[in-house]
Amino acid sequence: MSGIPSNKPYLIRALHQWCTDFGFTPFIAVFVDENVEVPMEFVKNDEIVLNLSLEACHQLNLENEWISFQARFGGVPRKIMVPVSHVLAIYARENGQGMSFPFDPSQANKSKDLGQDSAEKPKVNRPSLTIVK
Repeated sequence: MSGIPSNKPYLIRALHQWCTDFGFTPFIAVFVDENVEVPMEFVKNDEIVLNLSLEACHQLNLENEWISFQARFGGVPRKIMVPVSHVLAIYARENGQGMSFPFDPSQANKSKDLGQDSAEKPKVNRPSLTIVK
């Protein structure tokens, strides 16, 4: 089973598309540790909820290993980088419909073991899905 890639990034992209198609606001809940690049002042109990709407995000990339985008927090533009392994849920803000994912601490530790090199992964030239409005 280890040879089969995770379906999690595909489910995240599908639910993001569903929210967008029906005019809902896609939100993700993220487990935050040192592998996640988010504004730490908005983190509560090692979690943050992020708005992934096309209006809130710029240069949104929903890749197989990483979710990255730019967004404003308190009027200040910030670069956001989230390992897909750290996504706890994706759902529509308006009705709560979506999907939660079991969080596997061993996946978080695997990201940690990769060190800083893993933070560079999204910059590698490989196919990725970019949301275009």
